Amino acid sequence: MLLRRLARPLLAVPFVYDGLSAALRPAEHTAAAREGSDTITQALGVDPLDDTQVSLLVRAHGAVTAAAGVLLAVGRAPRTAALVLAALTAPLAVVNQPFTAKGDARQEKTAKFVRNLGAVGAAVIAGIDLEGRPGVSYRIEQKRSAASRSTKHAVDSATKSVKHTAKSAAKDVEHAAKQAKASAEKTRAKLS
Repeated sequence: MLLRRLARPLLAVPFVYDGLSAALRPAEHTAAAREGSDTITQALGVDPLDDTQVSLLVRAHGAVTAAAGVLLAVGRAPRTAALVLAALTAPLAVVNQPFTAKGDARQEKTAKFVRNLGAVGAAVIAGIDLEGRPGVSYRIEQKRSAASRSTKHAVDSATKSVKHTAKSAAKDVEHAAKQAKASAEKTRAKLS
């Protein structure tokens, strides 16, 4: 549909831009990444990451985000790309949550947080879009229903065939019995 062909690239643009920005200029993103990585490493009880590791993490996250955004924009595996973008953006929303910040930093974090939440929601919607095709559960139910109808038809056909064969066999047995009875009467008449 034409609308999807326009909407997907428009949705992908901010992801590609942010991803390239992080991959090419990680210094702009390392402060937030440092905060998030410190929180995670403390929770896991491991040594905090050094600046080189954080920078590499920011670059890798940016490159994967940009690549998934490009895939979404060009329509290659768009559902998978959109769900990957949602998964990659969710940690950014957590890192940019404004609830612990004060003053001007709170306003800046709130704007980033709201933007990230909106991006996650849009990516999830793009990820579950079936493009007008029925979902897996509907298709399974249709196949199940068709198989049930086919089985019922086969059983009905077999029942009719068995009934016809039984009637035919009964007629043959009745005819054979009549012939045997007639033959027996002829033989009795000859002997008398």
